[in-house]
Amino acid sequence: MNERKKEYRSGLVDGVPIGLGYLAVSFTFGIMASDMGMSVIQATVLSFTNLTSAGQFAGLGVIQAGASLAEMALTQLIINLRYCLMSCSISQKLDRSAPFFHRFIMAYGVTDEIFGVSVCRTGSLSPWYSYGLISAAVPGWTLGTMLGAISGNLLPQRLLSALGVALYGMFLAVILPPARKNKVLMGIILVSMAAALLFAKIPVLSGISSGFKIIILTVLIAGGAAFLFPVKEEN
Repeated sequence: MNERKKEYRSGLVDGVPIGLGYLAVSFTFGIMASDMGMSVIQATVLSFTNLTSAGQFAGLGVIQAGASLAEMALTQLIINLRYCLMSCSISQKLDRSAPFFHRFIMAYGVTDEIFGVSVCRTGSLSPWYSYGLISAAVPGWTLGTMLGAISGNLLPQRLLSALGVALYGMFLAVILPPARKNKVLMGIILVSMAAALLFAKIPVLSGISSGFKIIILTVLIAGGAAFLFPVKEEN
């Protein structure tokens, strides 16, 4: 029991920066949802049940366009498909004896930032550590949405733009510290940035949806890195 508390507290501490970052980014989402006619309760429940920035922002566009539920489902599937890869990666760090219900609950909280922190943690991953991360991240994302929906159009556009890029700065804070200690990881990050730029600029590749771009780049780059630079497992 003491070990569980220790892991949970550790995850909670590591999750505080994520929660604060989510608070800023979801604030913008709340304002956008309010502008589209959503109530505060609707916007808040949407964030609490989805917990996906790209999917939620894209979902607002689909709603605004008056598209069908089938199109909404397909859009969310494509954009959030990357979480399947992240979940598979995290599952490899869990103890083989971990019950299924732990995996089921952890799947709810898989986000880009939580994934980044989880895979950088040395040794096996405790479900209670993940619960600590989720306990800090989910309230930040949900509360930010609620505050944004309440605030409406009170904030100037420049501040909204600044809040919109806060998520990217937070993700850089997750990946850069370990990259400074690992040249291979730094090289993979640079290759990923270059490949993403090519996919955005080359006409044939730029037409691919953002969700599929992430899947393709993740499989190619992560697969190549795993083949060329395999990580030796501890006995």
